[in-house]
Amino acid sequence: MCGIVGYVGKRDVLPVLLGGLSKLEYRGYDSAGVAYIADGAMQIVKCKGRLANLQEKLSGTVAENTIGIGHTRWATHGEPSDVNSHPHTNMAGDLAVVHNGIIENFAKLKQWLQGKGIHFVSETDTEVVAHLVNYYYEGDLKSAVMRAVKMLEGSYALGVMNINEPHRIVAARKDSPLVIGLGQGENLIASDFPALLEYTKDVYLLDDGEVAVITEDAVEIYDAYGNRAEKEKFTIDWDVTQAEKGGWEHFMIKEIHEQPRAMYDTLMTRMRGNRIDLSEINITEELIKGIRGIHIVACGSAYHAGIMGKYVIEQVARIPVNVDVASEFRYRMPSPLLSKDDLFIVISQSGETADTIAALREAQSKGAKVIAITNVKGSTISREADATMHTQAGMEIAVATSKGYLTQVLCLYMVAAELGRMRGTLDEAQYTAYVENLKKLPALLEQVLEGKEIVQQLASKRFMDVNEFFIGRGADHALMMEGSLKLKELSYIHSETYAAGELKHGPIALIEKNTLVMALATQTALLEKLVSNIKEVKARGAFVVAMTQQSNVAALEKDADLVLTLPDIDDLFAPILAAVPYQLYGYYTAVFKGCDVDKPRNLAKSVTVE
Repeated sequence: MCGIVGYVGKRDVLPVLLGGLSKLEYRGYDSAGVAYIADGAMQIVKCKGRLANLQEKLSGTVAENTIGIGHTRWATHGEPSDVNSHPHTNMAGDLAVVHNGIIENFAKLKQWLQGKGIHFVSETDTEVVAHLVNYYYEGDLKSAVMRAVKMLEGSYALGVMNINEPHRIVAARKDSPLVIGLGQGENLIASDFPALLEYTKDVYLLDDGEVAVITEDAVEIYDAYGNRAEKEKFTIDWDVTQAEKGGWEHFMIKEIHEQPRAMYDTLMTRMRGNRIDLSEINITEELIKGIRGIHIVACGSAYHAGIMGKYVIEQVARIPVNVDVASEFRYRMPSPLLSKDDLFIVISQSGETADTIAALREAQSKGAKVIAITNVKGSTISREADATMHTQAGMEIAVATSKGYLTQVLCLYMVAAELGRMRGTLDEAQYTAYVENLKKLPALLEQVLEGKEIVQQLASKRFMDVNEFFIGRGADHALMMEGSLKLKELSYIHSETYAAGELKHGPIALIEKNTLVMALATQTALLEKLVSNIKEVKARGAFVVAMTQQSNVAALEKDADLVLTLPDIDDLFAPILAAVPYQLYGYYTAVFKGCDVDKPRNLAKSVTVE
């Protein structure tokens, strides 16, 4: 969940490390540090807090023509502190390690190492790796790392350097992402692409169990048995400018405004005339005829996209869909109910979500066909799934997703259309109308963004709230789950989401004078029911902000305190448009509160631990 950068070459290593780590700040962290070799000694500089603290410590320091590794830590073992920050070293301080992941058997290994007279200074699991590599070191760092990792249980991405081998970094990976950047007279390692884009777009993607030796002129990769592994070069198709704010105050607001383009790209790259082409995921009529059911598994916002997908697929294609939280899925006792007749869809923005990867592997072990929806080509999930649908959202830097979520939802809408067409639940006229509605979405999202001032004004009046409620029915309830999460993530205001009809079964006890209730009402068939729910909370003193299509506004104006309007579109697609005002509301509320919008506390963009 943290960031790794390593560099071997002739540049001043510190700007490379610090610049790379700054590109990975979106991953979430609470401390930062670097190790580099200078004047024949290992130099370690690290501290708690933001990267700016580390930059201040290193101000004026130059380290040219050398190697270095850097790290931003998201605490798992031990509180955020200078001592617990990475890199960690052996007792002599001549070997340094950075690590992403969790070493599950660290306590046992620590006890064993302490029995050998080794003294520990931190509370982390990572320090075990440093001492273990050093214990096996006999003049060849690669061999020492390969022996050490055989002892490790859990997940890891490692960058290791030793003063006795001052011109190479050894890297290793298992269940935590690590890529190698291929430069000219320089090479790098990183936990994600943005850290490399300034220097190269050509990379090797390390697979589980592989160990790499990186020098300025060469990269050698070995499998778990020590045999040389031949790797195919992968070229990153992201533009380096996507990692820049481009004049926007925050990445979050920039990415919210990039959604119309992201939606257009996601849809139109798959349009072939009036047909949606999903040949990339090999959905055929033969496959569809044999499907018993669909499972969608994901975490966080991707899980909310899956809930939305359930509503749409069941309505359009009439196939039963189960949606599960990935972290719970494989722990169903005695095992998840899966078969080779199930279609299994995993959703992950980064393609590296540990819980989702575990669910994917569980599904494959049961013989299910696995389709992935992800934004990152070359990610673990995109490589391990049977087929992958890439969202075309482009690089997303803000920790709280916006365009990543909406493009995931759009992918599920496209899957629903093709399932419906193949199963005959959508006739030709219905399919054509469905596709035309999808094509309208980018322009309509632009219209929604033009009305952002009213959302900003609302946020300016409510940013001191302690509790808020988000309600809806049907697909609106699915969307409100994401709207509520955006508020929590960005502004730290406690908010709850309820199917509107469930309020009377307990939660209405929490409504008091001036409690803000957000009510989404895009499903016309359920509009009267939702109005009744609005009346219920109004009778208890709530302040109600409703949202609906322009044609339904009159039905809500009498009972709601404020009505936000959406452009008219078929009810099935309206919740997509509704996502944007709730993203904006979370964003502006956080800005008024003075929160760190792009890097909310305690959160990480890529959750690579279970």
